[in-house]
Amino acid sequence: MPADLSRLAIHTMTTRPWSLEQCLDGYRRAGVPALTVWRQAIAPLGAERAGALIRRSGLAVAALCRGGFFPAWEAGARAAALADNRRAIDEAAAIGAPMLVLVCGAVPGMALNEARAQIRDGLAAIEPYARANRVRLAIEPLHPLYAADRSAVNTMAQAAALCAELASPWVGIAVDVYHCWWDDRLEAGITAAGSGQTLFGFHLCDWKVETRDPLNDRGLMGEGCIDLRGIRAWMEGAGFAGWHEVEIFSTTHWARDQELYLADIVAAYLARC
Repeated sequence: MPADLSRLAIHTMTTRPWSLEQCLDGYRRAGVPALTVWRQAIAPLGAERAGALIRRSGLAVAALCRGGFFPAWEAGARAAALADNRRAIDEAAAIGAPMLVLVCGAVPGMALNEARAQIRDGLAAIEPYARANRVRLAIEPLHPLYAADRSAVNTMAQAAALCAELASPWVGIAVDVYHCWWDDRLEAGITAAGSGQTLFGFHLCDWKVETRDPLNDRGLMGEGCIDLRGIRAWMEGAGFAGWHEVEIFSTTHWARDQELYLADIVAAYLARC
């Protein structure tokens, strides 16, 4: 494995057309040492069998995606979300994932303050279970364009406030450049999170200047305008020593030959990150 790839991990969602088995085989042959597993990828196999396949592959697991989606109008729906998050923690433990990435949720029409309060309560409810299973919880702030229906946590400052309220070493932040690159307080937020030992994850892709779809038109590193090297420098200056996780949602790239796409991911990572 080339030394320059020693911290590279790829999300299975990045190569969405591939099964988990194909991801494991393809990443290994490309010299990629780790992956972040999406729950959709393990669902056909079950967590125990998926974990066995991953262990046999020799690849490390950076994280499991995703949990969260805590807010809901009805108490029963909030309880169901907590149950699903506990299942996700079980799945993370079964496949050897050290953390579960959380997209915290939002509900159209619900006041953001209420959604954030429900997120706080949801995190507090699952933290003891995560701690007992030794699975860290990584809050991923999402771009504000997702505040209506995907996550009411949209900045590093909001994620940091949740971490401070919970005051648990098992709760931290996953920094995704796609969601945070625009924030003029990003460097300060990263520095503060490093000091507080809450920098848990780092996700890479790029923001296309003329994006066609804010969800499924992410760019390969170098296809957009994000200062990837600069943000990496902030992360490492703050003490982050974890995986560099490539997470790209792209109907364009999913339509390609995934072997060629994977080669482009590796080349772009080496050139741009």
